[in-house]
Amino acid sequence: MAKILDGKLISQKVKDEITNEVILYREKGLRQPCLAVVLVGDNEASKIYVRNKKRSCEQVGFVSLEYLLTEDAKQEELDFLIDTLNSDDTVDGILVQLPLPKHLDEQSVINRISPKKDVDAFHPENVGRIMLGNPLFLPCTPSGVMRLLKEYDIQISGKECVIVGRSNIVGKPMSLLLLGENGTVTICHSRTRDLGEVTRRADILVVAIGVAKKITGDMIKESAVVVDVGMNRSEGALCGDTDFISCESKASYITPVPGGVGPMTIAMLLQNTLTAYKIHMNI
Repeated sequence: MAKILDGKLISQKVKDEITNEVILYREKGLRQPCLAVVLVGDNEASKIYVRNKKRSCEQVGFVSLEYLLTEDAKQEELDFLIDTLNSDDTVDGILVQLPLPKHLDEQSVINRISPKKDVDAFHPENVGRIMLGNPLFLPCTPSGVMRLLKEYDIQISGKECVIVGRSNIVGKPMSLLLLGENGTVTICHSRTRDLGEVTRRADILVVAIGVAKKITGDMIKESAVVVDVGMNRSEGALCGDTDFISCESKASYITPVPGGVGPMTIAMLLQNTLTAYKIHMNI
């Protein structure tokens, strides 16, 4: 039976570390770190994410600014808001909640955010720095996975690491972080032949494809570490990209859904915001 990689527990540890650091800066008379979150439209899932981020900011002593634009907001309106936040010396991090309405240019918006305030680490400059092994910020979900592995003393060096999914948000940066720790990395995607043959080689399997229960127990090796980044609904209940029950019986460690990677993503967003604050304040 697999041990649980408890994202709730470890995310709280990260938040406690951040809170203690913020208290020290406040005792020195410095202002609070500040995260500005921009939400365009009425996407219910996005509203929930923004609400969770705001609550987490308050828990660690950050200022949280929220900007709500209507579904039909023009590109120029969003661009002007980002420019305003870029030039505001009291704002350390800027996060534009994705996805955006289809009429808006998502990549243009990402490119417009100052690299020093890009706490999602999506800006091409920050992506390039990650590629070169010299990051300002680490992408939130992949770095959350890495922190989980570290907290449970799971060794990466020399291990077969398989990632299912090649998105710019998770799959590709995840591969770079694992490679940076000397993992031997394979990325699977929709064109991969015989997915199970590849996933069964994995000592560490990271699944991020957005398909409910795609990875089943017969697709993993005995004692594999299984990290499920997915968040789906099946028969009305939340579930991941792995079939938890069949995988749990074979894995050595596994993340639950919910309560695994999700809380870590928000914790690492807070960590990036603190990093941006320290850069901004020359700490």
